[in-house]
Amino acid sequence: MNGIINVLKPPGMTSHDVVYFIRRVTGIKKVGHTGTLDPEAAGVLPICIGKSTKVVQYLSERNKKYRTSIKFGITTETQDKYGKIIEQVSVPDIDVMTVNGLIDGFKGKILQTPPMYSAIKYKGKKLYQYALEGETVEVKSRPIEIFDISLVDKTDRDEFILDVSCSKGTYIRTLCNDIGEKSGYGAHMAQLIRLESSPFCIEDSVTLEDIQLAANNNAFQNLLCAPDFLFSDLNKITIKKSAEKSAINGNPIFSAGVEDDIDIYKAGSMIRLYIEGKFIALGIIAHDDTNDRNFIKIKTLFT
Repeated sequence: MNGIINVLKPPGMTSHDVVYFIRRVTGIKKVGHTGTLDPEAAGVLPICIGKSTKVVQYLSERNKKYRTSIKFGITTETQDKYGKIIEQVSVPDIDVMTVNGLIDGFKGKILQTPPMYSAIKYKGKKLYQYALEGETVEVKSRPIEIFDISLVDKTDRDEFILDVSCSKGTYIRTLCNDIGEKSGYGAHMAQLIRLESSPFCIEDSVTLEDIQLAANNNAFQNLLCAPDFLFSDLNKITIKKSAEKSAINGNPIFSAGVEDDIDIYKAGSMIRLYIEGKFIALGIIAHDDTNDRNFIKIKTLFT
């Protein structure tokens, strides 16, 4: 069984807990998630099944969208509400205009320093392990991009709901912490929901209860989407049946082995490859300078 399932992860479970749950109720061993969500966070968690686990590397690169609650006046060690309070200050009734002014400064390409309480590795050891042992290491800032950040609602005098669209590797709790630092009051992330892990969105996600019911009725396959759904924006090329063995073996495919004109594509273009309507691989268009012709290099096989 192969495919991707768009799971609505509940709070209180790790991403690996969700993987284990699916393995247990379906009996499928080859299961993998595509980007960790903190245990108390909820929302979209695409899970790959069978040979579709090969798409994990591509899904992890995709952009994300979150809804978060930021609370001013309290700074914590973990940058969320579950950590030890470092500082707490009195906060006035912050107005919407002030918050809009604060968040506007975080739009675009910025540098972000990942939190110590994270799974990023330093010298083979996860940062949160150093933190738990009371050790401090130098964490390098890294470039991220905030495509959009908008104020959704004000829920209290010092708490607001924000929607954030961002690149991979963005820590929303760090973003909340940094906004709080800029305000002068400090802040932490009070809640987090992942709304989207492109191209999967929360409206189309399924609950663990849905998965359990489908598995009980031998209908789990109906919840899966094909791996090529992820690459629907790429051009599609059909390989001739006569070239199937060569493609499966990862050999270059020239124009004689395809049913489409590959010379119209620019070298370096990624494409979807099919045989008799079945998605088999991702390929890259390459150019043979000696003979002035294009050919296809197999990048990732899904068969």
